[in-house]
Amino acid sequence: MIKKSQITMGLGALMLLTLFCFPLWQITLIAPQYPEPIGMNIWINKLTDMNPNDIKNINLMNHYIGMAPMPENMREFEYFPKIIISMSILGILFSIIGHKNFYLTWLFIMGVLGILGMYDFWYWQYTFGHNLSADAAIQFVDEFNNPMTYQPPLIGEKKILNFVATSYPSTGSYLLFLSIALGKYSYINEMKKKYAKSI
Repeated sequence: MIKKSQITMGLGALMLLTLFCFPLWQITLIAPQYPEPIGMNIWINKLTDMNPNDIKNINLMNHYIGMAPMPENMREFEYFPKIIISMSILGILFSIIGHKNFYLTWLFIMGVLGILGMYDFWYWQYTFGHNLSADAAIQFVDEFNNPMTYQPPLIGEKKILNFVATSYPSTGSYLLFLSIALGKYSYINEMKKKYAKSI
């Protein structure tokens, strides 16, 4: 007989595949010269405009301050989809086995991957915000006469020149959290059963 925890674990694992349908993150730039904020959506395998031509406009602004253009291809876009598919398959296999230790193993791996993913995102932001061309048409310095950097926040808001940069999770992130929550529910449910039997 299939247990409830097996069903929820399987659903959680399958939900990972929705990350191919929705962006994980969104970065926006708000400034007086733009009637509407401009920004980009970050998926597991691509970058897309928040509004038409937003990435093109961001690249034009970045060019003047010496930042590299937003890449169409990144190494993350190659291995993130493989990781998501692998973790989905692994979660489904663990749901078939139906043992709490396998659920915990899946949760642990997802936690480690989540931490590594956030670090990679931060490092990507750092690289683009700090590695500026010395030949930039416009160069700004801080109060100590050091070249300014333009790294957006990992999460939240940050003032950059006359822009307010925002960085927040998008639909895909919330579905990812729900996937992990279902896996956690499966593990807790099995632990409760074990505790009840021991009484």
